[in-house]
Amino acid sequence: MPRKKAAAAAAWEEPSSGNGTARAGPRKRGGPAGRKRERPERCSSSSGGGSSGDEDGLELDGTPGGGKRAARPAAAGKAGGAAVVITEPEHTKERVKLEGSKCKGQLLIFGATNWDLIGRKEVPKQQAAYRNLGQNLWGPHRYGCLAGVRVRTVVSGSCAAHSLLITTEGKLWSWGRNEKGQLGHGDTKRVEAPRLIEGLSHEVIVSAACGRNHTLALTETGSVFAFGENKMGQLGLGNQTDAVPSPAQIMYNGQPITKMACGAEFSMIMDCKGNLYSFGCPEYGQLGHNSDGKFIARAQRIEYDCELVPRRVAIFIEKTKDGQILPVPNVVVRDVACGANHTLVLDSQKRVFSWGFGGYGRLGHAEQKDEMVPRLVKLFDFPGRGASQIYAGYTCSFAVSEVGGLFFWGATNTSRESTMYPKAVQDLCGWRIGSLACGKSSIIVAADESTISWGPSPTFGELVSCHLRESGEVEPVRVALGLWVLSTSLPKHTEEKHLGDSPPLIVLRSAAQLSPMSFQGQFCASQIILSHLCTFVLKIGTFSDPVSPCIL
Repeated sequence: MPRKKAAAAAAWEEPSSGNGTARAGPRKRGGPAGRKRERPERCSSSSGGGSSGDEDGLELDGTPGGGKRAARPAAAGKAGGAAVVITEPEHTKERVKLEGSKCKGQLLIFGATNWDLIGRKEVPKQQAAYRNLGQNLWGPHRYGCLAGVRVRTVVSGSCAAHSLLITTEGKLWSWGRNEKGQLGHGDTKRVEAPRLIEGLSHEVIVSAACGRNHTLALTETGSVFAFGENKMGQLGLGNQTDAVPSPAQIMYNGQPITKMACGAEFSMIMDCKGNLYSFGCPEYGQLGHNSDGKFIARAQRIEYDCELVPRRVAIFIEKTKDGQILPVPNVVVRDVACGANHTLVLDSQKRVFSWGFGGYGRLGHAEQKDEMVPRLVKLFDFPGRGASQIYAGYTCSFAVSEVGGLFFWGATNTSRESTMYPKAVQDLCGWRIGSLACGKSSIIVAADESTISWGPSPTFGELVSCHLRESGEVEPVRVALGLWVLSTSLPKHTEEKHLGDSPPLIVLRSAAQLSPMSFQGQFCASQIILSHLCTFVLKIGTFSDPVSPCIL
């Protein structure tokens, strides 16, 4: 039986930002609000389809005898228009001092490292000088510039071709593609090896997030700095510009931020009270504000009414078997994860909500329809079936249940059948999942004392090894590194067969922090990050430390 829900929530909120700042003023249509975009194709084997323009809005409507309020489709709202500024009661802003990861170690990298070629058929003309720079690393390598640097956290994203690391002193380093200033060094020059971001040297950074061409950094006091591409307002600075190459604080004056996540062209932040805010491109309803923001600027040109400052995600819903839409009240967000065009959240009751682009079943609702507001994933709304961890890949999603089972939905290989709702990953049944990293098509899992990877071909060293079953499906295999991994992450994957993924990032844990036990490898990993076609390992302690080749 589903968990008992409280009385229905009050009426849905007005379009104020809810973050302590007024929303940006009205913007003329046809200006720099957006650009013409092509919609990604959907899996042809499944029922359902994209949301129509008639389903942009929802209105609450009373239902007899239920005690709840249902919602029904309403006419699509007009894009643009004057912003309504609502004066909200002031609340005391809390003071926090956030702490980052307790790990500290060294960084290993393997996979593709030609940052400007990743995800493309060829290197852009303006980057022609780097055409042959960067190779596929088929085994663990180290950066020579990080000798003696103790790394706490390493960060990338399934859409990203750049990466970040945070040292034990709270300093942020970046490297990789930099065409929009997403590395934060004040320029747009590609950076081959990790380099300190001088603009944040006076701050203590505890966390960060990478979008396709933008970056967010979180300080220990709960402030957020952003840099990189801002065409769709994904930096939350209150304006739209092509690039912001130096760190700038976002326009937000609410409670301190504790977690962040980035999609391709949008961003999510969560405050210490469990409220979620979003900003950037509203395409597919990925911001969760009950609209895709689409309007026709002029003939044959579609643009988007972007959110330029953080705006609270106020509505969470569930859909019943008979099609009723019911509000879910009292949602306190505990975690957030973003794919390219979709978002997952985990709340305090271990429920999972998803919204955004529904292609390939990545939302887990057994249909491919876009969701404009967070919708409850029913599988995790039963006693003993709640989720403890969530992860979002480029076109897929994962969740770890409270009893330790790993569930998957969506697609890692879009040429094969999609998984339209959460299904248990039988190959990992019985493993204790510590962390997981998703790229565009590659997956790495830290389970027990092992690192397990799988993904469709071609791969370029980011998974180290992989086996094919007789059916042609990819079989998860233990990575032959002997890494003891505590957390993982994967950057993005390319669609071109001759190109490589960004390297996974792996953090290795210190021997001083380990209890005596048998390891099959030579070192222990505490964190793995996967970007597009590359893996990074944060290595903290060694037993018989291998001499990893040194690059740069």
